[in-house]
Amino acid sequence: MVSSLRYSIFGSLSGKAVCALLCALNQSVQAQQLDPRAYSNIPIGANFLTLGYSYSSGNVALDPSLPITNVRARFQTAALGYSRALQFNGQSGVVTLVLPYVVLSATGDVFGESMTRNVGGVGDPGVRVSANLYGAPALSLEDYSAYRQGAIIGVSLLTTAPLGQYDASKLVNIGSNRWSFKSEAGASVPIGDHWTLEGAPSVTLFTDNRRFFNGNTRSESPLYAVQGHLIYNFKQDLWIAADGTYYAGGRTTLNGKLDDDLQRSSRWGATLSQAVDRQNSIKLYFSKGLYARTGSQFQTIGVAWQFSWFSQ
Repeated sequence: MVSSLRYSIFGSLSGKAVCALLCALNQSVQAQQLDPRAYSNIPIGANFLTLGYSYSSGNVALDPSLPITNVRARFQTAALGYSRALQFNGQSGVVTLVLPYVVLSATGDVFGESMTRNVGGVGDPGVRVSANLYGAPALSLEDYSAYRQGAIIGVSLLTTAPLGQYDASKLVNIGSNRWSFKSEAGASVPIGDHWTLEGAPSVTLFTDNRRFFNGNTRSESPLYAVQGHLIYNFKQDLWIAADGTYYAGGRTTLNGKLDDDLQRSSRWGATLSQAVDRQNSIKLYFSKGLYARTGSQFQTIGVAWQFSWFSQ
């Protein structure tokens, strides 16, 4: 029994250990994203091509009763995205498609023996549809120059498809082999001439992975999150944001047996965006974990370049 557990941190572990490790790694990608200005008004017909890179590293906090300790992971993610601003019932909205490529390295001790797993490949693609419900009228580029933001309320749905690299014989994969659906409501309120306050609660639902490691079926309960942002607008083409998020839930079930891996974690971060010219802009961001019951305490740094143009 001991020799089989020692085989690999990513090999023949107990069902409880398997679920706890994989759930913790997945949450680092799915729940820790901080997205300021997600519900701003954008002129109809605007297109955005985005190329981003991020690096995340940190510890994974697991149930102390598990035979896995000192788990650390590193993610390098390159993402290509395309967005287009559309009209939804007289208000503005955005449809976004994102395709990530991820390189993951994880290490840990199983009964004192150090193990490593390195893997890279295409991640699960995502499609996000956001629609403003109030305060962001659909405007042409010509009319947008006279627009001044008031309170904005919007909703969004992010769907990820199980199309990423996946091997059912391995515990740690790039793809998750399941669908996920993140529904969110957001509000953006200007304060004075330069400040904007934003908040966005969300819930993410998951389908079952019926080809989980070693022929098992893995389920995950809903993941609840809330994020907030305080933004200072220096001028139209330069802004900075203080970001924060808290998430809880995501308890897993393996073959109908509930595991003790409830997620409760929080993060803080900062984002800086600067326009280079009329079509190009650069965004820098950083985030760090504050607290994790189980889950991950990651630091993330990233940069994104965005090119924009208008078309009918």
